[in-house]
Amino acid sequence: MGDRSKGKTKQDDPTWVHCVKVGDGKKITVVCKDICRFLYANALPFNLVKSAYFKTMLESVASFGPSFKLPYYHEAMCTFLKKEVESIKMELLEKYKAEWKKTGCTLMSDGWSDGKSRSITKFLINSHRGTVFLKSVDTSRIIKNAYNLFLLLDSVIEEIGEENVVQVVTDSALAYVKAGEMLMAKRNKLFWSLCAAHCLNLILRDIGDISIHKDTICKARKVTVYIYRHSWVLNLMRKHTKGRELIRPGATRFATSYLTLNSLEENKIGLRAMFGSEEW
Repeated sequence: MGDRSKGKTKQDDPTWVHCVKVGDGKKITVVCKDICRFLYANALPFNLVKSAYFKTMLESVASFGPSFKLPYYHEAMCTFLKKEVESIKMELLEKYKAEWKKTGCTLMSDGWSDGKSRSITKFLINSHRGTVFLKSVDTSRIIKNAYNLFLLLDSVIEEIGEENVVQVVTDSALAYVKAGEMLMAKRNKLFWSLCAAHCLNLILRDIGDISIHKDTICKARKVTVYIYRHSWVLNLMRKHTKGRELIRPGATRFATSYLTLNSLEENKIGLRAMFGSEEW
């Protein structure tokens, strides 16, 4: 298969030239149309064609030949998904585990809610080799007091191996603070630490509660909400900012409020021109 991801023209691609010579140019066009139609119909990002897995997939299909049969829905959703998970555990995770035994690792936990409003706690492990996802746990039915969180964290440490864990990082909720203290009391070779990003987020929230900052952030939020809720205003803004977008504040990450202020500052010339224009 020709590599089309490096900006080569059809004429520069020896595979294409060879196919044209044997009269297969139209067949290649048909195949490429089918591939692209699949991307368009499923609203898939065009960056997929740059993926090494995309190329490997097509090469595997081409090498197998016309007798290849596509996987069924159940096979893609269950059978091969389970095989892929096991493959990652056996091949990739084992390489990380070898590094944990040499230099130790940091266990990181993070809580969030999924689309069904279930409380999920995910666990990641960081080492010199990098950060890897370990697993996620549905904690919807768990009362998140210090003791239960201690049991949860302790079970994960046991799974990784106490001798491999140097540090445990959680957010700064009171229950996690007490759970961390209980962990260090039981396992005196590891340290518990607060998540720096979470602490900074809380600091920015407290700064944002100061009256002068709160008033400014509130006004910035009103401006951005108004612009993005009215399509004609949004189009007018894009015209005067030359297509640049404003960063809108998020509901939970307080740092985005300051990113919004910075975005308004960077686009103030275009915004002033918009509000002073004849269209406005």
